[in-house]
Amino acid sequence: MTAKTAEMLRVDQAGEYGATRIYAGQLAVMGNRAPHSAEIAAMAEQEADHRKRFDELLAKRGVRPTALQPVWSVAGFALGAATALIGPKAAMACTAAIETEIDLHYTEQLEQLGNKDPELAEMIREFRDDEREHRDAALAAGAEQAPAYPVLFTAIRLGCRAAIALSKRI
Repeated sequence: MTAKTAEMLRVDQAGEYGATRIYAGQLAVMGNRAPHSAEIAAMAEQEADHRKRFDELLAKRGVRPTALQPVWSVAGFALGAATALIGPKAAMACTAAIETEIDLHYTEQLEQLGNKDPELAEMIREFRDDEREHRDAALAAGAEQAPAYPVLFTAIRLGCRAAIALSKRI
């Protein structure tokens, strides 16, 4: 396994972990009766499965997770709670922003992998397709109608890019 593959695994596991924390924050605020909370809970279950599978692959291949996991735990929960406090459409705007960035990230990884690591490529392809579905569901649920959507969308995407860059190395 190359250093680049280990980096991919580390950052992808961190991202799936962060996603579970974002959804936990949203559900802590919204509960199970707010608009779209059932969709968020379903997305959270998928992200938990993604994380579990990346955890297993990290262990199998002897790759350490990011040392920033405690930071992503707090930051993810706070982001989820903050967007849910703004309202259900802002929570969906958060999902749309993150999943837009993750779609690009996973697509870039697939191009880098080519056919060098079929097991990892298949996981990334499957998870990317799930993330695209999450983005599309968030947009269909009115994400673009959230207060200050362009600012919120851009800020969350930039934060996501920063988290990816940091998790690759730390």
